[in-house]
Amino acid sequence: MSPMKKEQIEYTTVREISGPLLVVEKVGEVAYGEVVKIRGPDGRDRLGQVLEAASDYAVIQVFEGTKGLETKATSVRFLGETMKFPVSPDILGRVFDGTGRPIDGGPEVIPEERRDINGSPINPSAREYPREFIQTGISTIDVMNTLVRGQKLPIFSGSGLPHNELAAQISRQARVLGKEEEFSVVFCAMGITAEEANFFIREFEKTGALNRSVLFLNLADDPAIERVIIPRMALTVAEYLAFDLDMHVLVVLTDLTNYCEALREIASAREEVPGRRGYPGYMYTDLASLYERAGRIKGKRGSITQIPILTMPDDDITHPIPDLTGYITEGQIVLSRGLHRKGIYPPIDVLPCLSRLMKQGIGKGMTREDHDEVSNQLYAAYAEGMDLRSLVAVVGEEGLTERDRSFLRFAETFEQRFVSQGGDEDRTIEESLSLAWDLLASLPREELKRIRKEYIERYLPGGDRGGEGKEVGGGKATA
Repeated sequence: MSPMKKEQIEYTTVREISGPLLVVEKVGEVAYGEVVKIRGPDGRDRLGQVLEAASDYAVIQVFEGTKGLETKATSVRFLGETMKFPVSPDILGRVFDGTGRPIDGGPEVIPEERRDINGSPINPSAREYPREFIQTGISTIDVMNTLVRGQKLPIFSGSGLPHNELAAQISRQARVLGKEEEFSVVFCAMGITAEEANFFIREFEKTGALNRSVLFLNLADDPAIERVIIPRMALTVAEYLAFDLDMHVLVVLTDLTNYCEALREIASAREEVPGRRGYPGYMYTDLASLYERAGRIKGKRGSITQIPILTMPDDDITHPIPDLTGYITEGQIVLSRGLHRKGIYPPIDVLPCLSRLMKQGIGKGMTREDHDEVSNQLYAAYAEGMDLRSLVAVVGEEGLTERDRSFLRFAETFEQRFVSQGGDEDRTIEESLSLAWDLLASLPREELKRIRKEYIERYLPGGDRGGEGKEVGGGKATA
């Protein structure tokens, strides 16, 4: 049956309405993922998508909610195509809602083409290994958990922690160094409040970042089912910008927990057998269908880098959402409630953090030759300082040696000067590395066991170039 014929047939055989789902009987040829128009008693059209197709019935998820629909007064038309989103170069600087409609007061996008929001899998043999440093201006990320082009690096947060502020700051500040290449941001927010939506729009507008960004906003009072399609629309735009317009694109997805809650709502309405904590058993593959749309393709100049943000229920990193995300992505940034209580922003707890692709994007010619060893030394010194904090709680500081006290002081200074930075503070990688050396200078020189001697002589304040320092982060550091 052609799309035109399908569009002309109007089915009034709605059997059941359950949550966001609608069941239609006695349908003809219907395909999985096909777009549907639903007309309710009020005469308003709503969009839906076929979730299950059988020989005599179809299950449809209604993106704008089923409120006000009645089985006897609702009609359905199958449009014969999958859900598509209009793309063109004019999409930069625009703001869209959860159904893809502009909400910035501007006109509808005049498309060069309309693309399937589900995308196409990248051939594994055509993928290029993620490389090349992306500077976020956040010291704990740039120095210790470096983000590289084509990587998927999630942020694990908790309720009430400033992950939205961090997401906005990264989106404003992220850039590729040393090359005059076009860089853009696709920002997708799911289940946020109107206040949070206004915050993001203001943040992007006041810094001029909106001109190189595309925003998708789904509010908390919007139908939850829209959260299933909005990240797919955002990633479709990212693929167009990256692989058609040769741009380097950073995709920020927040909050993936709200996305997974929408998946659970659909699974519950379909009466599926639940998996861990009631989430559907296919949540792993569903999340992978989003995360794996990041990357680089051989022969293409552009790239897609992803920073998914998710709030861990009860701050539980073993919860199914962060647990499955950790299997699919290449590391994680973890926010700490303890650091947040101490007034430290961003409250990034570096010890459980990891960037598996970091070593591919740092070093001579990319960041600086001493980067890797400085990062290792910071980790080792901070970890020892944290262990000593636990010991002090038992034996008191009087029981420590002078060496131990230096590591204890280092941990405190590291949090106050290196981890902590202003919400508008954009540190270059040189500034962050110099600040790291400044902090390492407080330790006994013989304790810098993870850094080769030539780098210590070259960069350590008080060494051969110790008098050539500059003020960075409130202290003396080498340039």
